[in-house]
Amino acid sequence: MSPALDRRAALRLFAASGLGLGLAACAGPGGGTAAGGSKPSALATSGTVKGTVSFAHWRAEDKAVLAGLIKAFVKKYPDAGVEQDISPSADYQSTALRRIQGSKTGDLFTAFRGAQFEQIVKAGVYSPLTGTDVVGTYRASLITPGVAKGVQYGLPYQLVFNMPLANADALDRAGHTSAPADWDGFLQLLDDLKAKGYTPLAWPGGDAANAGQLLNTMVMNNAPSDDMFTKIESGQYKATDDWFVKTLEQYGELKPYFQARATGSTTDAVTQLFAQGKAGLLAVGSFQMAAVRSLGATFPFDLVAPITTTAAEAKHQGVFNTTFILGVNSASKVQSAAYAFLEFLSDPANAGTYANGTGQHVTVQGVDYTNKDLKAIAPWLTKKNLLAPRFQLLDLDIRTAVENAAVAVVGGKKPAQAAEEAQRVIDQKRS
Repeated sequence: MSPALDRRAALRLFAASGLGLGLAACAGPGGGTAAGGSKPSALATSGTVKGTVSFAHWRAEDKAVLAGLIKAFVKKYPDAGVEQDISPSADYQSTALRRIQGSKTGDLFTAFRGAQFEQIVKAGVYSPLTGTDVVGTYRASLITPGVAKGVQYGLPYQLVFNMPLANADALDRAGHTSAPADWDGFLQLLDDLKAKGYTPLAWPGGDAANAGQLLNTMVMNNAPSDDMFTKIESGQYKATDDWFVKTLEQYGELKPYFQARATGSTTDAVTQLFAQGKAGLLAVGSFQMAAVRSLGATFPFDLVAPITTTAAEAKHQGVFNTTFILGVNSASKVQSAAYAFLEFLSDPANAGTYANGTGQHVTVQGVDYTNKDLKAIAPWLTKKNLLAPRFQLLDLDIRTAVENAAVAVVGGKKPAQAAEEAQRVIDQKRS
């Protein structure tokens, strides 16, 4: 069901242009000094590359590919080493700052775009990268989520699509050769998948880290502006506004199409369901492709974003994100080695090894994509896509309240009531 766009042409466009991703990519959040007002230490980019670098991240599925890259790095720098320190994504969101402060771990570390990035900047953990050679190896339009107050603190490494992953064979069997252009068409697709015996939409409602991924596409065309969640957090918009209540009502319409006990389902469980060919769509994102393949799935992939409006009203076709923000720890005792490993990962050949081995597009310039799944979703690189809006919510309590409203509706709560409860939390946090 891939759009009629030559995949190789799309990849050339990706390599030659700014991606056509609707790049209203917002600059990173404010705060550029450490707690107490001290500035982060200057980055040591020269000096002998030696010592063991702790690399903290959340992508366990990338461990083997990164291990191969580490082996090549050590061959280049025999006096250096790299150890991966990997946590599950949900744990990483809640504990990373505490663990990397003081360089207990994470000489080189990653961060999620939005709230976590802001917290780490404010804590003074990042060594600024502005002015270093490594920044020039990235597409400038895609790394603004690693900027705070004009300073490049981190480099978003991954380019992902936060929208449902599709089993293209299932879509073909359901009679759909093109993506639905409106809400009625999306519901019809789900009906047709259900009629063919599939769980239409597998959704990890019990996993806070991924349950909210669907919200990105559910609000992208309903909201009155693209900075809708920034305005909810600031008080300019409310969760009780018509556009957000409408979104929650549409979650209610999706309820018959989710798997049983959806609000308690984990990402692992729904990925298994999808990989077994029992679900038509997996409501997580393109970053889950490698995990699906590791479970033995052989069917072709595509992406399908729910268009929640009429075709004429739709502003965006999908959602993308640049995340896995790489940064060097300001307290690291092996900064030269950590920076050298950052440069190594940022080399187009090594970034290509990472991308093709893990099924992740990257933000590094000049990468050659050979992975069949990356090629399959290549047409989305040039569509009208919105930078994933859920990460505009920088207060984690507010973000949880907004995202949990959708989960509550799927669990049986009335949309208006769920919206009111979310707004109460927002008001309390803002008071």
